[in-house]
Amino acid sequence: MRLSFVSDVHGNVAGLREAARHAERLVVLGDLIDYVDYHDPAGGILGRIFGAARVQPFIDLRLAGDFPRLRQLNNDLWDGIPDPLGTLSDVVAALYRDVLAAVGPGTLLTLGDVDVAELWTDVAGAELPYLDGQVVEVGGLRLGFVGGGASRRAGAVFGGPAQIWRPFMRTHEDYKAAVARLGPVDILCSHVPPAVPLLRYDVVPGRLEMCGPGLVEAIDEFSPMLAVHGHVHQPIARRLRRGRTECVNVGHFQRFPTPFEIEVG
Repeated sequence: MRLSFVSDVHGNVAGLREAARHAERLVVLGDLIDYVDYHDPAGGILGRIFGAARVQPFIDLRLAGDFPRLRQLNNDLWDGIPDPLGTLSDVVAALYRDVLAAVGPGTLLTLGDVDVAELWTDVAGAELPYLDGQVVEVGGLRLGFVGGGASRRAGAVFGGPAQIWRPFMRTHEDYKAAVARLGPVDILCSHVPPAVPLLRYDVVPGRLEMCGPGLVEAIDEFSPMLAVHGHVHQPIARRLRRGRTECVNVGHFQRFPTPFEIEVG
């Protein structure tokens, strides 16, 4: 059997549908949606709601690193919407329905740090629940999944004063607990990378991106054959070996819609 891994879909449902059509077993590692599409101001959640002309200044401020004006602009946009939470929920739910239709119920899927776990569960949980702290056997191999991102602050939010955007962010302790529930696996699947600088560093913004607490420790203790992740769009290293484990960044699917594939069984 061929396993096809993708991550950081960020709204590229057409590419995801094509990948699912050719895959024997598709594995999706999160970030199904995008709050802002920095390549297309008409895309992403903001683009769908407010249009390209109003989102382009948001992109310009973000690229310039002007975060005070960025937050103010974000607040101003949402303050002009009568029902921000309902509007956002409707747009995200529609995108999640498109994703579910594209991949089908046989897909193995977890969520990323920009995903809204509660909305995915409402829309698709009965048919395709996301995997987190769970192990699935495929072709004689054990695949372990950890979803979301990790922050030292619990309850991280984004999206204005109404706190309408609740991404899948968890405390370091909660993330480590999810990793620990897996035990020994053959393939360790996460959205964010392990705490390895060459995997974490994104060369475009020039910074270390978020990592998953406990992933390196699990790799060192159990030596899975493979550890796959996404999240970092332009890493220094897309793959490297740590001991007996091959660590591979399988994204950035939104811009490069080609799955990373292996044969199992």
